[in-house]
Amino acid sequence: MVNKVALLTAGGFAPCLSAAIGGLIERYTALSPDTEIIAYKHGYQGLLSGDYFTVTDEVRRNAGVLRDFGGSPIGNSRVKLTNAEDLVKRGLVQPGDNPLQVAAERLTADGVDVLHTIGGDDTNTTAADLAAYLAEQNHPLIVVGLPKTIDNDVVPIKQSLGAWTAADQGALFAENVVAEHNSSSRMLIVHEVMGRNCGWLTAATARAYRKWLATRQWVPEIGLSREAWDVHGVYVPEARLDLDAEAERLRGVMDTVGNVTVFLSEGAGVDSIVAQLEASGQEVPRDPFGHVKLDKINPGAYFGKEFAERLGAEKVLVQKSGYFSRSAAANQADLALIQRCTDLAVDSALRGESGVTGEDTERGDELRVIEFDRIAGGKPFDLDTDWYQEMLREIGQQQPQPVKG
Repeated sequence: MVNKVALLTAGGFAPCLSAAIGGLIERYTALSPDTEIIAYKHGYQGLLSGDYFTVTDEVRRNAGVLRDFGGSPIGNSRVKLTNAEDLVKRGLVQPGDNPLQVAAERLTADGVDVLHTIGGDDTNTTAADLAAYLAEQNHPLIVVGLPKTIDNDVVPIKQSLGAWTAADQGALFAENVVAEHNSSSRMLIVHEVMGRNCGWLTAATARAYRKWLATRQWVPEIGLSREAWDVHGVYVPEARLDLDAEAERLRGVMDTVGNVTVFLSEGAGVDSIVAQLEASGQEVPRDPFGHVKLDKINPGAYFGKEFAERLGAEKVLVQKSGYFSRSAAANQADLALIQRCTDLAVDSALRGESGVTGEDTERGDELRVIEFDRIAGGKPFDLDTDWYQEMLREIGQQQPQPVKG
């Protein structure tokens, strides 16, 4: 019997967190109304400090309202329970403490039987570490995670919660940004899209934006042309970016159309930027998980400068859609997937099964509870995806060559 459940959201935002919290609360209320529910504030930070919301009867009655909002009402943070040095620095544990033990003792003190984590691979593998530690201490804990990442890069999950919405929102963002192309002659617009190691979101955002273009009526005689509003280059981390070759192609676009717009994954070409910084003796800033802080090295500005010089651009506009996209409320496609995953998460928790709910690409895309030891980040975008290949052909970009290594 499950007496008490705890929820937490962690990592960066995605358009699924609020809806997933609402879905979990509603499912427990329907199937196990006597189960107590709490929600740790700001993810693992709240777990370590014992700071949480109590899900009251009023919250249960209004849980469906959470589907109408983006973000996370209970808050997120980037906390890794196995990085003791960072946690001591942040005052979340004391020097010499084992963070897993601190978290385990808190869960024990709070009487938690089931922990639901909503996050990416780091969040869910951290939860697995915690469950394993508790098992060693003879404290059984059921942990059921939900896969959140707008990058859509969790192995072996077909579709991460919120990714479809993020692509649609990035396309909406682009509608206004690309409208700036005539605010100056020879304008270069760089739309930087989130995606550290995976280019799915950049490609899907470009695809969604171009679908919107296809619904518009154009009047080229007065300068309102599809060619000027189009995407002229799409660059993802998995594909090698030949800067000189692409600049030569885009120079022709600039000379003919009068402007150039490119969609760039924030992780595209980062290795070369980092190598340049380290070769010059500069320190590359990294987060507690060891990831390069992309906002500090600013790939969009870097490639904007490199392309501008080669294209003879008179003005460069670099715009990032990440925060606009990731904090949106989930769209209908994501809401349907979220509902299926939260229902399964609660069902599996009540029968004592741990793992991460998602469509398992290694089991015929079956929606199931995937074993924690099979969850990993870094699932690459498949460059051979039909719609991506077709899009590149339509915009005149050469077929991508995979990054070596």
